[in-house]
Amino acid sequence: MSVKYKTKYACHPEDFRTYDTEKLRSDFLLDSLFSDNTVNLYYTHYDRFIVGGAKPSSSPLKLETIDPLKANYFLERREIGIINVGGTGIVKVGETEYTLEHKEALYIGRGAEGVYFLKSGNEQPLFYLNSAPAHKSFPTKKISQSDAEVVELGSLETANHRVIRKLIVNSIVETCQVQMGMTQLKTGSVWNTMPAHVHDRRMEAYFYFEVPEDQIVCHFLGEPQHTRHIWLKNNQAVLSPPWSIHCGSGTSNYTFIWGMAGENLDYGDMDTFDVTEMR
Repeated sequence: MSVKYKTKYACHPEDFRTYDTEKLRSDFLLDSLFSDNTVNLYYTHYDRFIVGGAKPSSSPLKLETIDPLKANYFLERREIGIINVGGTGIVKVGETEYTLEHKEALYIGRGAEGVYFLKSGNEQPLFYLNSAPAHKSFPTKKISQSDAEVVELGSLETANHRVIRKLIVNSIVETCQVQMGMTQLKTGSVWNTMPAHVHDRRMEAYFYFEVPEDQIVCHFLGEPQHTRHIWLKNNQAVLSPPWSIHCGSGTSNYTFIWGMAGENLDYGDMDTFDVTEMR
């Protein structure tokens, strides 16, 4: 079987305050997303969100169902968002092939069968995956960089000058829950999602990439007055419960993908905290 998965369970915020480094990393860090000829998945108990990665090397990879879904096929009751963070690759949905260039996205709705990941020529694609339960079927849609809704925020003076590209959001593609986008830090800026915020009606996962091999990112999570941190390297992801902040700072600039699921699709629905309130 070319699909492997691990389960990540939810926790109470008061319990979270007692976690040491190893417990934090065990419960929230997703550090093994890409391996040759494998689909690696993390099934979480935060909105039943799945985070994963697919790396087709020598042969096509099928997105097979896993036991926790109790489904005949992966998308029987789910939807999925895919962003290619590697070289040009192909996602086949039924009989239709979608070519994804670097940083292009694909949304696949509930009920789609026969999803495969393939190489295109000699390039090595890396497909980053976010999936959530779906109550309705929406059409499959490819989203290129030119289709994205672009927002520029922050400044070099506060070390958080960044460009946000909303790829899989309800202003671009209809979804039940999944929302995904990409934030790129400008040279000289290192802070993401600052000032920090929480959105209690949806969870979030961050996937960090384009982190130089000799650099690292410190990701912050927890209640605003009870924060903790996890150090991440390139191509690693981290979970954020609905009650938790999610922000980070790197030793260089980098890019990250944010993915969300929950009971609302309003991107601006959040509670923001001033930097001086953090503890």
